[in-house]
Amino acid sequence: MKKRWLFWWVANAFWIVVLAVGSAFVWLREVDGAGVIQTPEAKLVAFIVLLIAFIIPVILQVVWLIVNLVITSNKKIEYHNELSS
Repeated sequence: MKKRWLFWWVANAFWIVVLAVGSAFVWLREVDGAGVIQTPEAKLVAFIVLLIAFIIPVILQVVWLIVNLVITSNKKIEYHNELSS
């Protein structure tokens, strides 16, 4: 049970670090790969695109959280039932 939660936290930390590094890269660059000078509007659009790309990992992490909560809850119920009998 604890391994499942540990992996969930590690995965969350990984995605947070990747998002932070990606955001810093997008916001701090002066010129993009095509040689276009980055205005604040262009940086904002690039940041929004980055956030849209991170919707999928967020959805997966929420589903994983729900599964972990349900499994943990079921194990607590089973443990309580064993103690009661």
